Amino acid sequence: MTRPLRWTVHGDGTTPAPGAVVAPDERLSWPRTVGIGMQHVIAMFGATLLVPTITGFPVTTTLLFSGVGTVLFLVITGGRIPSYLGSSFAFIAPLTASASDGPAAQLGAVLAVGVVLMAVGVVVRVVGARLLDAVMPPVVTGAIVALIGLNLAPAATASFEMQPLVGAVTLVAILLVTVLGPGLLGRLGILVGVVIGWVFAAVTGALADTRVDALRAADWIGLPEFRGPSFDLSVIVLALPVVVVLVAENVGHVKAVAAMTGRSLDDVAGNALIADGLATTLAGAGGGSGTTTYAENIGVMAATRVYSTAAYWVAAATAIVLSFSPKFGALVFTIPDGVIGGATLVLYGLIGLLGVRIWFENRVDFTDPVNLTVVAAALVAGIGDLTVKVGSAELGGIAWGSIGILIGYPVLRRLAQVSGGKSG
Repeated sequence: MTRPLRWTVHGDGTTPAPGAVVAPDERLSWPRTVGIGMQHVIAMFGATLLVPTITGFPVTTTLLFSGVGTVLFLVITGGRIPSYLGSSFAFIAPLTASASDGPAAQLGAVLAVGVVLMAVGVVVRVVGARLLDAVMPPVVTGAIVALIGLNLAPAATASFEMQPLVGAVTLVAILLVTVLGPGLLGRLGILVGVVIGWVFAAVTGALADTRVDALRAADWIGLPEFRGPSFDLSVIVLALPVVVVLVAENVGHVKAVAAMTGRSLDDVAGNALIADGLATTLAGAGGGSGTTTYAENIGVMAATRVYSTAAYWVAAATAIVLSFSPKFGALVFTIPDGVIGGATLVLYGLIGLLGVRIWFENRVDFTDPVNLTVVAAALVAGIGDLTVKVGSAELGGIAWGSIGILIGYPVLRRLAQVSGGKSG
């Protein structure tokens, strides 16, 4: 196993050699490595901070656990997979839906997801990555990812309608920066749009006075706000489908890094899942949102051709340092509803379309009646937020849609095969 804190200097330490990349176990000079690490902080910032802002979780606590989680990920994967563990958008739906149950129950659900993800990682490590392809084929994974994003559509529009002008300015800014912004700026479209929306809200008096007062009163340095979990079965069941998303994101990240560096990483896919599960478990135990590997940072690596894990140690350390500033957390908390609405109109749609992308890239056949009917039912259950009680547990659309396709797909596929229909 590669030692996570040992790197060889790539070339002359200034730039990647022509046609080459800086491998995970290599680095450039330390000043350049620090600079690239700061780019990774910028890339993950918008998304990582937006999740606790939307769900009401403490921003600095989430930032702390994302930094700690990144350190754990780098150690557990032996320094072979460059990745930052930031807040997962997949948690927004169950955390938003369970807001009335209180933060302790929500944290219990986050912790439970982390434990299950670790268990999946252990199984993958023992059996091999091929297990994931058998249990969660693209048609199933895509459907669950899509319904998680689209289930949130009413929450996005409700926030937008509270401050429509602020929401519109935010939305237009995100779209323009994402489409027209060059290089890294384009990949920071959501963060830039949120900042523009916040400035517009401040100029037009749309910031909540109580939150502005809290910002003025906040200390520059202080401990993050820690909370403990409690366990409510209905909230846990609501959040468990997130495991599917985290598995898909982690495995996709591993495969993407392997393709870009030319190194096989299948043997550490299980370790990656275990690491993300442990990071999510710790976050749930202490008050932070669940974590996942970040696609935003893949964009930075692709642009710089630097895949050095040394840069991620810099990013993790930076996040941990910032987490000890209550002033910073209070600043993020001043983001108004209209800005959140404008941003989430895009974000939730992107989550839904990620599921469609999974289908497209894997050429899922929707002329196949099994694929067509099972996905159709799962999506409507998720988007319509089908809510039915089972005993004392109340399950919503995300849970029913996910359960339906995870059980319905293999059953119907087998029946189709037995009856002589399509085999998939």
